[in-house]
Amino acid sequence: MNQICKVLIVDDEILVRQGIKYVLDCEQEGFQIVGEAANGREALNSLLTLQPHIIITDIVMPVMDGEELTRLVKRDYPDTEVIVLSSFSEFHYVRSTFQHGVADYILKPKLEAGALLQVLKKTRERIPGLSGGGPQAETAAQPLDTLLGRMLAGYRLPPESEADVKRQLPHNCFALLGWETLQPVPGGEALNRSSVNAAMTNNATSLGGNNAATSSNARTAYDAASATVTTAITGELDRSVPGRVQCVIPGTEPPGTAFMLVNLEEAHWPELLEAVHRLADTLTGQEVELRLTLSRSFSSLSELAAIRQESYARLQQHRFFRPDQVLLVQVERPEWETPPPKFNLTTFTEQLKRQQLEEAFGDLHQHVDALSRQNDGDVYQFKSFLGNIIFNITNQFSHLPELEEGKYSLFRAIDEAGTAEQAMQILDHYLTRIMELTSSATSAPGGNANMAKLLQYIEEHYAEPLTLTELARHFHFNPSYLSSLFTTHNREGFKEHLNTVRTGKAAELLRAGEAPIAEISSMVGYGDHSYFCKVFKKYTGLSPSGYRRQHYGQE
Repeated sequence: MNQICKVLIVDDEILVRQGIKYVLDCEQEGFQIVGEAANGREALNSLLTLQPHIIITDIVMPVMDGEELTRLVKRDYPDTEVIVLSSFSEFHYVRSTFQHGVADYILKPKLEAGALLQVLKKTRERIPGLSGGGPQAETAAQPLDTLLGRMLAGYRLPPESEADVKRQLPHNCFALLGWETLQPVPGGEALNRSSVNAAMTNNATSLGGNNAATSSNARTAYDAASATVTTAITGELDRSVPGRVQCVIPGTEPPGTAFMLVNLEEAHWPELLEAVHRLADTLTGQEVELRLTLSRSFSSLSELAAIRQESYARLQQHRFFRPDQVLLVQVERPEWETPPPKFNLTTFTEQLKRQQLEEAFGDLHQHVDALSRQNDGDVYQFKSFLGNIIFNITNQFSHLPELEEGKYSLFRAIDEAGTAEQAMQILDHYLTRIMELTSSATSAPGGNANMAKLLQYIEEHYAEPLTLTELARHFHFNPSYLSSLFTTHNREGFKEHLNTVRTGKAAELLRAGEAPIAEISSMVGYGDHSYFCKVFKKYTGLSPSGYRRQHYGQE
């Protein structure tokens, strides 16, 4: 038998890649799709592993285009053939790719299964040892994961292939287990702040897309994490769900997501639920964060594509609103948060006109916080609300040109936010920046109702283990906004003000002369006595014992 001709697809459009993979019966003709990439850099990084005979590549792509990819491939892998795929009909645009030795060129508008197959066959004839490959090739019988991949993409199988799938999946119940590996965002808080500052100065490039190295490293990490997850899932199901059949479905987009079809007897569904929960507990706290989703059970593979769409949508919503929750099971409905009342945009606009920014932004933050806690929240609606708010605020302050110039970059930053928390932080820094620009707020500590409530709460609860996060949760504010609000309207930051209150109360107790110094530290909220002494001396210039001696000496 002839050797299989391996093909790599490179295109930044998912639909094009999926179409080439599943419209063609490549295996029947002696071809095998061994991988895909969204740009030239990803393709180059996979060549050593995949070793394709033919690369089908688009011309116009981010990070690295098809022209540069072709040049580097023909330089470093001269035996690899390249077929150029492009939406541009001008021959001069792709002339340089032919100069580098490209095998053929096809226009996307004229791309048809038959035409592409002819080009592939013609190109295969150029490769020593592959000429004459055809339907008799080794992969004529397509593996289960390939067939399921077609079904997942929404394509119907021919009757003989469908019968083959049914033979390999004999049970009456199916479930789709999906997972997504998350890479931590470098910079965190600083990244969001710099994004807003960049937008305010109309520097869209600083909002940060992935460069080639980042994209490549992320894909490598995703692949490694996916292999680890697959092994862990297989091991857990082997121990817990007897008689089931499972298959990881390849080629899932975007990178970092994967799906496993589990075929089992309906009577074993409880065991599957328990196994998935144990799996989530096991995988919690891994270096590469993981999010799992288990679909509802279904009885027919004809539902596979719809279940996949449903599961992926829930997975993305899950990740956005509940980034710390590892597992989402669709049949386990969480407790519903009480829906917040509709935001009163008229009142909000009137407050902006009257320069009542603290009250307006405080009400806004409480509403956004309530929206972010809705278990049935819609990501698109949440981001649209934030975008509309920024648009309305910018219109109210149209006399500030930097707001108008930067608003579209802010819209993009909100749109690219991976979680509700990230989107809220972008909004927080934007509102803080507006307060700085307008200089409309008074600097007096009690200059607004919100600040007065905060100071009063600290005065009443200073002896408790207060933190900025706890205070924000109590008042339904975002911690970063609360920190900015505190420093804007108080001469001290939160931590400094809390220390001032505590050391003042401690001084009163020291002057009273009744309680031992060791007890006074805990009475004013310090769990560590040595730390209390250090803070007290910093704020008063004396140690607690020295302060008490001085007081008695003055009497």
